[in-house]
Amino acid sequence: MERVLVGEIMDGPEVSPDEMREALAFIRAVNRRLGGAAALIRHLEAWSRSWPKGRPITLLDIGTGSADIPVAVRRWGEAQGHDIRITATDVHPVTLALAREHVGKTPGIEVTELDALAMRETLKPWSFDYVHAGMFLHHLKEIQILTVLAGMERVATRGVVWNDLVRSRLNLACITLMTLSTREIIRHDARASVRAGFTRREVVGYAQRTDLTYCRYRASLFTGRFTLAGERPGAWTREGV
Repeated sequence: MERVLVGEIMDGPEVSPDEMREALAFIRAVNRRLGGAAALIRHLEAWSRSWPKGRPITLLDIGTGSADIPVAVRRWGEAQGHDIRITATDVHPVTLALAREHVGKTPGIEVTELDALAMRETLKPWSFDYVHAGMFLHHLKEIQILTVLAGMERVATRGVVWNDLVRSRLNLACITLMTLSTREIIRHDARASVRAGFTRREVVGYAQRTDLTYCRYRASLFTGRFTLAGERPGAWTREGV
């Protein structure tokens, strides 16, 4: 099944706030049921064994949508006694407004505009402990994917998590059934997202081309999602942590 990239309705300038709100609500539901936040938290939990006590942990979330994953990570961190300070970013003004609304008064989360394609120019090297991109890179062309991954590698001091969709006929059939009774924006964008998803070979190839060879690929047949994630060797043993 070849990768097919078509414009998603939610990415267009004409999308209405109501359409965007409904699309983001669907994504939140998918993240809850199919482990979008859980995938990131699983990696953070494993890495947290090496975190210095009392030191805040910084996380950059790229393409945050309604910032549901940052909110879930922040709540998990508080429950575990970790102070995780999250910068949740997006580029679409309607999305940013809805993200701020969803975050509300949740402490430790800043919602701000960021063009992920210009990350290397706008953010300093090693400016966040971890960088996460969830359900975002499937919106992009290959050269843009490589640009963002290289930027994530440059900005992350400790580690990187790429959390996205597996492209397969099975996943396309499942998402088609899940969205039969939904509005056009959800039906169209959900199916377009799977068609623009990734195979293991593609993901590993991108990692090799962007110096993310310390990251490992892990996929779930049940959820139709994968992570490419890893910490730099000796992430917490270098000077200046």
